[in-house]
Amino acid sequence: MDNQFDVIVIGGGPAGYEAAIEAAKKGMKTALVENRQLGGTCLNRGCIPTKTILHSVELYTEIQKGAEIGVHAEDIRCRMEEVHARKEAVLEQLRSGIQSLMKKHKICVFQGTGTVVQAGTVKVTAEDGGQELLETGKILLATGSVPSVPPIPGADLPGVMTSDTILSSPDVWPRLTIIGGGVIGMEFAAIYSQLGCKVTVVEFLDRILANMDKEISQSLKMILKKRDVEMITGAKVEEILRDKDGNLICRYAEKDVQKETVSEAILIAAGRRVNTKDLFEEGFSVKTNEKGQIITDCFGQTSAAGVYAAGDVTGGVMLAHAATAQAVNAVCHMAGEEPQFDLCVIPGCVYTSPEIASVGISADDAKKMGLDVITKKYPMSANGKSLLSGQERGFMKIVADAQSHKILGAQMMCARATDMISQFTAAIVNGLTVEQMAAVVYPHPTFAEGIGETVRG
Repeated sequence: MDNQFDVIVIGGGPAGYEAAIEAAKKGMKTALVENRQLGGTCLNRGCIPTKTILHSVELYTEIQKGAEIGVHAEDIRCRMEEVHARKEAVLEQLRSGIQSLMKKHKICVFQGTGTVVQAGTVKVTAEDGGQELLETGKILLATGSVPSVPPIPGADLPGVMTSDTILSSPDVWPRLTIIGGGVIGMEFAAIYSQLGCKVTVVEFLDRILANMDKEISQSLKMILKKRDVEMITGAKVEEILRDKDGNLICRYAEKDVQKETVSEAILIAAGRRVNTKDLFEEGFSVKTNEKGQIITDCFGQTSAAGVYAAGDVTGGVMLAHAATAQAVNAVCHMAGEEPQFDLCVIPGCVYTSPEIASVGISADDAKKMGLDVITKKYPMSANGKSLLSGQERGFMKIVADAQSHKILGAQMMCARATDMISQFTAAIVNGLTVEQMAAVVYPHPTFAEGIGETVRG
């Protein structure tokens, strides 16, 4: 195989494979290096498997409530072995799709660990130890992230899992302790509480989903409390032990008081850290910050000439769609073109029930920034589609500039929030005002009608 390329991408996740496709479309001879499955964390150990399981579990829960709307069913069971089998089928279909795209765009895929020897040279080490040197004009680092495991004594005990390992287990435990009340922790709390598992969440900060609108945090806490999920906030986990009965004990300090949870399994959902293992040959490096995240400029360029980075490995917003946008913009810069995406406006989604989505700034953010804003809120309990489909409590909220009325942010907690947030994202990127959004006719009855009610409120 000819080992001379215009672009070499290291990492086959959403940032990597989308960047490779974009480069190939621009006429660049492109190689992609991946040491696991194509699709990266998002497809294989993150977004897609989690949401596939969530879909099955939420359908199971909805059927259980069927009698409330006149639908009666008997012997309803959720067989997790079959749920996981379907998950694997979905993943394989999507992986096959990426492989087809690689062939379609004539991208050379190298299976192995990519290591930057120097600017313009990448070494690929196969699983059997064989090595191959590739030469290139540009390099894009897109090696993503891995679950972060704090230095908690006992974190390596059997039964203590990360998001990677829990997604491969079909078990449903009577009790599950989740360390971390962020997005990952909340999605798994939603899954296992709906399966009848007694879930306890232990969060270090003073509230769950601490980086989101405070009302969202409070509302989700109330909803999960109804599902018998115990929320412990402002608590520092100190150690994990196993008792004489084989249960796992999570010991934590809450306001200097020593307490503990007892469960059959523990999930550590304490965020993610960059994955730069074996990425650089000794003697070569790029600038990183104190967390080891690769520093780039607005075009994705690192401190080394011809070497770019995108996605989780750069820190910042660790979301698949953000990674893709960063990577595509980096390829545009390699090609001497203007960036395609506005990276200042990235929506965030949480796939609990109800769904949560936000974009831009919240009212609290505006207050801290000293901005003069107006806010509008609409309770989704007044929305016909929400009522007829038996949705939980929810709302939509917007933040707009007080003078220009331009949309600055939106927070949503309702069914299909993750699909509808894009309307507000488009509004912010294009500088739309409240009045311009209010001029749109929204179909009835739909969840999206709530957008119209919010902006007209």
